[in-house]
Amino acid sequence: MARKIILDCDPGHDDAIALLLAHGNPEVELVAVTTVVGNQTLEKVTRNALAVARVGGITGVPFAAGCPRPLVRDVVTAPDIHGESGLDGPVLPEPTLALDRRHAVDVIIETVMSHGPGEITIVPTAGLTNIALAVRKEPRIVTRVREVVLMGGGYHRGNRTAVAEFNIVIDPEAAHIVFNESWPVTMVGLDLTHQALATPDVMERIAALGTAPARFVCELLDSYGAAYRKAQGFAHPPVHDPCAVAYVIDPDVMTVRKAPVDIELTGGLTLGMTVTDFRLPAPVDCHTQVAVDLDHHRFWNLVVDALERLGDIEE
Repeated sequence: MARKIILDCDPGHDDAIALLLAHGNPEVELVAVTTVVGNQTLEKVTRNALAVARVGGITGVPFAAGCPRPLVRDVVTAPDIHGESGLDGPVLPEPTLALDRRHAVDVIIETVMSHGPGEITIVPTAGLTNIALAVRKEPRIVTRVREVVLMGGGYHRGNRTAVAEFNIVIDPEAAHIVFNESWPVTMVGLDLTHQALATPDVMERIAALGTAPARFVCELLDSYGAAYRKAQGFAHPPVHDPCAVAYVIDPDVMTVRKAPVDIELTGGLTLGMTVTDFRLPAPVDCHTQVAVDLDHHRFWNLVVDALERLGDIEE
């Protein structure tokens, strides 16, 4: 049976690809999409999510807006990478899917609690504010969620600071809550996602599909790649967020290693660092693991296959 997932996101170029991957692959079933402030304001990323839904022909799935700011800190966005719209590059279609009236936190709770234990996997590809508030509002979701597979962090490097990754450092208190609950957590961080580069051969494979969603992704990657070259010096852009979805689809697409992970909340230079302890074999009761190595070809096969399955979406 397809793995049922809640995708909590802040589109964002790579979130958009993650959304299309989740919808286009038959091994996962999108049961809800929730948005949170991150790459841009909540209003912008929510509109972007709904626009991507139209590009991918996603219907019958609740899309709900969540938290407009972190738990205690000021809003920080990423216009240097994602532009003023949060999804600069392609011309976005007008959304046709109506936004769910519920708050994203309530959608997360109600979706988990209405399914059996172990049926729902939560896949956050943004700051963890919605997930932290959901678990504080309804602690019973911890034992019902199958696992949390998140894009965020990094055990060797950061991108917003020397040691902190954007999704974690924009709301480190929320990350601390999520990582310290007892549910299984897989951290798909920068050490892994920086291996998921959209190289020229990848771009050629996507362009060769010739469909509207494929053209949309190529336009995304052109703009995203230019921003990454300017802001961070990458020759080819890393697509972070689809890696988390890919792991749920096919765990063999990457290797993971059990290790305790905690979040630094007070360090003047290390705020938001995902402190990962590799010193000894992980304790038997360790509930966190980190992604280490990516099978690049296998990963991009998943993305290309999903786009091919979407075909040309009828208006």
